[in-house]
Amino acid sequence: MRAMPKPESAGVLLWRVRDGRVEVLLVHPGGPFWARKDLGAWSIPKGEVAPGEDARATAIRELREETGATVEGELVPLGSVTQKAGKTVHAWALEADFDPAALVCNTFEMEWPKGSGVKKTFPEVDRAEWFPLEAARRKINPAQAAFLDRLAGNLDGKTP
Repeated sequence: MRAMPKPESAGVLLWRVRDGRVEVLLVHPGGPFWARKDLGAWSIPKGEVAPGEDARATAIRELREETGATVEGELVPLGSVTQKAGKTVHAWALEADFDPAALVCNTFEMEWPKGSGVKKTFPEVDRAEWFPLEAARRKINPAQAAFLDRLAGNLDGKTP
């Protein structure tokens, strides 16, 4: 029996400096399972890497699909983490600005309430927000907090 490949996602951690502090853009997953979850529920904009697809290309595509943002600039690799359920997430950092009020994302359909036979459509992401690093550490999926630490390490002494 052949083992199933572990799921992989890729995303971009947008960052900016405001009032002398580094802020990062995180997104909150849409749908009924996440509606009342906050701490530890937020994520970098990310999505599944298709078989044979370049993870960096996936990260750029998913940023656009989950936020509507089209950005340019140098993507700085932040490495990978493995989340609690076993998914590997690859990330890149990019200094860019984005207005969360301009959020546009894909949708998904699922039966809700479960067992009802009724299909409903939900946004992949229901909101985006800029957070200072300290607040982002509380909001982000615990495994992804390593990306915040790596970003901070890359920026150490390089920001105003």
